[in-house]
Amino acid sequence: MTNTWLKYILIFILVVLIQGLVVNNIEINEFLNPMIYPMLILMLPFELGVLATLIISFILGITIDGFSNTFGLHASSSMLIGYLRPSILNYIKPRDGYDNSLLPSLHDMGIGWFIGYSSLFLFIHHLWFFSFEVLRFDLIMLIAAKTLFSVIFSLLLIILLQYILYTSSKK
Repeated sequence: MTNTWLKYILIFILVVLIQGLVVNNIEINEFLNPMIYPMLILMLPFELGVLATLIISFILGITIDGFSNTFGLHASSSMLIGYLRPSILNYIKPRDGYDNSLLPSLHDMGIGWFIGYSSLFLFIHHLWFFSFEVLRFDLIMLIAAKTLFSVIFSLLLIILLQYILYTSSKK
């Protein structure tokens, strides 16, 4: 158990540094704002409770806010998906339930399940983030475009990181 949490902490630090020092500085155009850090919330173990998920989500979000000078936008977006995660996982669970020895990862759950799962949470996260970043609902097309393009780009980066950082838990 200690080895698993040590691995999570090291991946947490690595992803936060990649997001804060590299990904935040990628400027392709005004519609692409990639965010890879939500992967850390998505990859938490299935059996983790809501309170623990919210605490981890807040720490992650506020850390990214420190790098980005966004004053709570990342923290609120992270906490939203952290709060919704157990309910949505319960809703999309397989008939036999989840195997607690597996992670919600590309390797363990398959590419179809992972893309659906990640896309849903990235859409919720990005829509919340960009809605509050702009804070003007008359700019709904701008929010929609930023959300859509950023979700696609973020999902591609997260899938790439899945292959780099995570291995299969199947024995």
